[in-house]
Amino acid sequence: MATKKPIDPADSPRVVLEGRVVTMNGNAEVIANGRVYTHNGDIVAVQEATAPAPAGFGNTAVSATGGTIYPGFIDLHNHMPYNVLPLWQVPKKFSNRGQWGRHAEYHSKISAPMQTLAATPELLASICRYVEAKALVGGTTTGQGITLANQSGIRRYFRGVVRNVEATDDEASLPAASTRVPDVAAKDAQTFLTRLKKEKSCYLLHLSEGTDATARRAFQSLQIGGASWAITPSLCGIHAAALQAPDFEVLAANGGSMVWSPFSNMLLYGRTADIAAAKAAGVPISLGCDWAPSGSRNLLNELKVAHIFSEANGGIFTARELVAMVTREPAGLLGWDRVVGTIEVGKRADLLVVEGTAGDPYQQLIRAKESDLALVMINGVGRIGDAALMRKLGFAGETLKIGGANHMLFLAHPAEDPLTQNLTLSAAGDRLTRALRGLPALARMAERPRPISPMAMARAGANTWRLALDEILDTGVELRANLPVRVPGGRTLRAAAMRPVFAETKKLSAAVMPLAIDALTVVDDPGYLDALDTQRNVPDTIKEGLRDLWS
Repeated sequence: MATKKPIDPADSPRVVLEGRVVTMNGNAEVIANGRVYTHNGDIVAVQEATAPAPAGFGNTAVSATGGTIYPGFIDLHNHMPYNVLPLWQVPKKFSNRGQWGRHAEYHSKISAPMQTLAATPELLASICRYVEAKALVGGTTTGQGITLANQSGIRRYFRGVVRNVEATDDEASLPAASTRVPDVAAKDAQTFLTRLKKEKSCYLLHLSEGTDATARRAFQSLQIGGASWAITPSLCGIHAAALQAPDFEVLAANGGSMVWSPFSNMLLYGRTADIAAAKAAGVPISLGCDWAPSGSRNLLNELKVAHIFSEANGGIFTARELVAMVTREPAGLLGWDRVVGTIEVGKRADLLVVEGTAGDPYQQLIRAKESDLALVMINGVGRIGDAALMRKLGFAGETLKIGGANHMLFLAHPAEDPLTQNLTLSAAGDRLTRALRGLPALARMAERPRPISPMAMARAGANTWRLALDEILDTGVELRANLPVRVPGGRTLRAAAMRPVFAETKKLSAAVMPLAIDALTVVDDPGYLDALDTQRNVPDTIKEGLRDLWS
């Protein structure tokens, strides 16, 4: 019987990185001139550059990065397949998710194009390759995965190089997180509480998306009775934008946490969660991008938005606290803090190197652009970075320009998904660019599927993987709990706030139009900041601040 290949094999060469080291450990230790030693996926030593090398590294060349070394980014809120789509010019201010999810423009600009792409199996590999590379370019080393399904109803996750919180082969150290409720199992708060108690990691639940009473009721539905709530330390509420100060106190008292996605909230609703109240209540907070159509292109942008918002509201967070929201805090929410999230001996070598060592290191990261990332390492393997540094480390791969500088992308992996073998980022981008330009033709093809004989189905159909778009299709797997609270009109909460998006829709070909692919980076997209200026719901302070931080 063949041995199953591990998702993240502990197999990496001896590497010594020299630079300023921001450990993000409990003591907030920063080593002005330090070295990080890695081997076989782990951090072996973190010490002053003048200290003797640990055993086994005597002959290992030191790579002087000239930069600042941080833990890799962890993104707990990202619908990755949608990151091929460009930023949506949101047509109005909404107050809960059910409103924009049923809007005609949302269908024509986001859901129908994504359905069309998902109905074209030939594009699946290109989507997976492109969006994963896009995450890497922005410094993400751990994030939510890409769900695939075949015609037999079997589901699996795409196996890439970015660590997937939903699929690991190390339940002892990296227990997999849950992000959906299988078969709409949470029929009531008590059932949902029972489900939460079974979690070994965290349960990422889209919670109270919006700003009105309908959105808030999604949180109130978790109350079982009196002081009893369907909240445990495993519950991590994504958005929590409608929660009020007393709600955050309840969330904190029961051990719950949240993922804050301020840019997405402002694009759609004009404001975000009462994050000062969340912090005051003691709620653990991490940051998440959401998705490119109505969120940040990467965590570098989300960090900037969070910083601008914090400063505009009296300095809610220090720069270090914000950096913690993409490193040590999400690691803690996952229960992975013994393995990732900080630069400490024995932890996985998931690292990020930013060019330069001057000034405050936390502000440096907040101001960083994609072109400033000299290295992104996962499990001790350089995945993208400055071309010269990548070659020196022995990770030669595909070359690309970021901000005019030569970078190199290395995606070779012993457990690589067969879908993307031998597929370059350049080829994937070209295919997707053509596909998005030709969306109407693709949609017409999707509406006339070729008949498949039973024999062909048996031979090949089960092996044809497609994107499982759980965010917009009723696939039997939900992102949020279906909790039976009545609202005006006698409807349940799900019927009122989270109605199926495609109850009444046109044909795909009648809805879609040609689109441009969303660029890999902000630094190489001269029109990005101009497009933000036209967003009607985003406050001017955010627009002006982003222009300053990206300039």
